[in-house]
Amino acid sequence: MTSSKVAVGLIGLGAMGSGMAKSLRNAGHNPSVFDVRADVAQAFAKEGGVACTSLADIAAASDVLISVVVNAAQTHSVLFGDEQGRGGCASSLKAGSVFVMCSTVDPAFSVGLEKKLADLGVLYIDAPISGGAAKAASAQMTMMTAGSPQARAKAAPFLNAMAAKVYTLGDSAGAGSKVKIINQLLAGVHIAAAAEAMALGLREGLDPETLYDVITHSAGNSWMFENRMAHVLAADYTPLSSVDIFVKDLGLVLDMARASKFPLPLSSTAHQMFMQASTSGFAKEDDSAVIKIFPGIELPQAKK
Repeated sequence: MTSSKVAVGLIGLGAMGSGMAKSLRNAGHNPSVFDVRADVAQAFAKEGGVACTSLADIAAASDVLISVVVNAAQTHSVLFGDEQGRGGCASSLKAGSVFVMCSTVDPAFSVGLEKKLADLGVLYIDAPISGGAAKAASAQMTMMTAGSPQARAKAAPFLNAMAAKVYTLGDSAGAGSKVKIINQLLAGVHIAAAAEAMALGLREGLDPETLYDVITHSAGNSWMFENRMAHVLAADYTPLSSVDIFVKDLGLVLDMARASKFPLPLSSTAHQMFMQASTSGFAKEDDSAVIKIFPGIELPQAKK
């Protein structure tokens, strides 16, 4: 079956999902989309694509359905609805269709989801994503996939349209989510370390712009320092990825390690830093707002 005969749908037009849907459209596909904000889906469809008004409609219209929601709870709700089973789309998925799950979740949840969908005759790909909104919109993000060869073959044209790197990590669910959790370990620790370094520089009276320039051209640099401390310098805490995302993701990191009694001292500390930021009122701000937990510093102000 060629991609021209396979209908693709995408659920969740947030920071990542909207870019992914645009990448599908830019690659010549005609994606159906659904978002709980109907106006967002309709705005997308004005430039190409189809706005669906319900989860059942997009499931029925799609041979490959991509879910880009926040967490396991939202993924479960998308598929199976509320506690009474109302509102989900699983029963509307066609036999032989593919459900692509892009959220960061506990690997055990992903394994269980694969089994539940198999009982309905639906194929499944564990496919968490990384790269941020800009890379999602330019088809440059990374996908960490695990699923049957049959599922991957059917979904491949769409995965390749959305990502520069599509890694195949196994023939059944779980490995994709495990690799994503390890990525989030590094991402969370790096953001926390970047914030700590910038906070120390501010405490010592250094010019933050100069410090940023020196570090980004030195061995201590990291992608997260370069990216997130730019937000701090601009005093822009608009949430591309929020503090609470890392409360969740580092929690998943610690849960996975706890199951095998594996120590993660740096992850534990970073998790506590994001927890402190969250409970201090910065939960919905950009994750770089973790720098706000440090006392006795004057953060850069937005330039007029």
